[in-house]
Amino acid sequence: MKTSDSDPPAVKRNPFVHELHFTTAEKVKIGLMSVTIFPVRLLLVSFLMLLAWPFAFTATLGRSDFIVEPQSWWRRIVHLCIWVIMRAMWFCGGFHRIKVKGNPAPPSEAPILAAAPHSSYFDAIPVTQMMCSIVGKQESRSVPVWGTLISYIRPVFVVRSDQDSRRKTVEEIKRRAKSEGEWPQIMIFPEGTCTNRTSLILFKAGAFIPGLPVQPVVLRYLNKLDTITWTWQGPGAFKILWLTLCQPHNSVEIEYLPVYHPSEKEKENPTLFANNVRTLMAQALKVPLTDISFEDQGIIVSQGPLGIQDCRSLLHFNQLVFRLGLRARSTDKLLEQASRATKLCGDRLGLEDFAEFLNLPVTDTLKQVHNLFDQLGDGQIDIRHYIIALSTVQRPSKSMETLKLAFQMYENEDSGEIQEDDLAVILEIMLGVKDVELSGLFLALERPDTRKITYVELRRLIEDHSQFSLDCIHFKDHPRNGCVGQLKSCNGTSHDKEK
Repeated sequence: MKTSDSDPPAVKRNPFVHELHFTTAEKVKIGLMSVTIFPVRLLLVSFLMLLAWPFAFTATLGRSDFIVEPQSWWRRIVHLCIWVIMRAMWFCGGFHRIKVKGNPAPPSEAPILAAAPHSSYFDAIPVTQMMCSIVGKQESRSVPVWGTLISYIRPVFVVRSDQDSRRKTVEEIKRRAKSEGEWPQIMIFPEGTCTNRTSLILFKAGAFIPGLPVQPVVLRYLNKLDTITWTWQGPGAFKILWLTLCQPHNSVEIEYLPVYHPSEKEKENPTLFANNVRTLMAQALKVPLTDISFEDQGIIVSQGPLGIQDCRSLLHFNQLVFRLGLRARSTDKLLEQASRATKLCGDRLGLEDFAEFLNLPVTDTLKQVHNLFDQLGDGQIDIRHYIIALSTVQRPSKSMETLKLAFQMYENEDSGEIQEDDLAVILEIMLGVKDVELSGLFLALERPDTRKITYVELRRLIEDHSQFSLDCIHFKDHPRNGCVGQLKSCNGTSHDKEK
């Protein structure tokens, strides 16, 4: 796959990875806190959450999901009790002082609060401070205790099994936002996932589609040791809870920026609205922007023996196919396309034929996708290259399934083998690299003269080498240049697990 001038630059720091490094003093402190303060805090936090449950349960009895009942005196008392209990829970968890900057706007002025960066389940602190609604999974409603507390703040529930869920969620947000303060404010984390707060990733447009004023809310966790961040690659949920409760004090700051009133152009273009708010929030946080979205996280944190080595071209491709709506298509659709590609036997397609293959009109975005695979510059592409790339970005954690799909498109029907050149192209696309050279791989098979391989043989080799892409093949800018060819590292130690 060709590179492009518009390819995203290399990610300076992966926003979906969090690594913790402890000094000796910090390890000692955590050890002491683990056997003294941690059990007490955990007990108190659990008790207070359970204490809030009957209040929340009482307040939700007989309540409608579609209208807001009058705020009677007893509901106001219940609301105050839950707020006090939640604040006490955070205090017992070490959040002794929650610093607030700026002024929260009333629901009538800003029905939607856009909060960022989203980095942890501790981001529930501003939600409980404001007692505002959120957007959450329908399944969370059935979680004991927590589900009742979530239901109390009247969330917009997303039903993931419903294919029309996104449209319904947006419509419900718009309905509530246009109620002129009748419904509680909705706090939305427009990044759509947790990051490590080193940058702001692309915002989803949901909070900005209504075209109504939005109040940006920025979150800062100020402890030197970051035990808060809970993202895709790093400490798990319980470890984060344990480490955070072992800190003497957890410092958090919530800043309410001035309400952002969209222009007429922004009302018509939610993406522009979202990007402008994101820029404003990044300036307040003093962090950079990155053109990475939630949909890109699987590509960036790809691991395993066939983990993506350079994600830039695949990120660019992923952004293009997302604009075309191709990421939303099912795996069955991908397999059907692969079957059609196999029947073409390597015939190359021009732009019009490519559009017909995908059942899409010819657009500038489609032209850009087609150009990525026009290796010879003659306006023709091998559709198999596109399908391998699409499978890679759709299923970055299932690289072996993509490899098997590629073999099915390329293999000889009788022997099940594919040629060395074809395998090199497959690996170049899957790894995001250039100039793959497979001498070391065929040496490992002890058949350097055959230059053909079956899927079973390659799978066995991959299973035997946890760093297959680094140990068994060579490519441009390989991190082990000069050490490839004998499946050995620079010190001559074999990586074969059987030795």
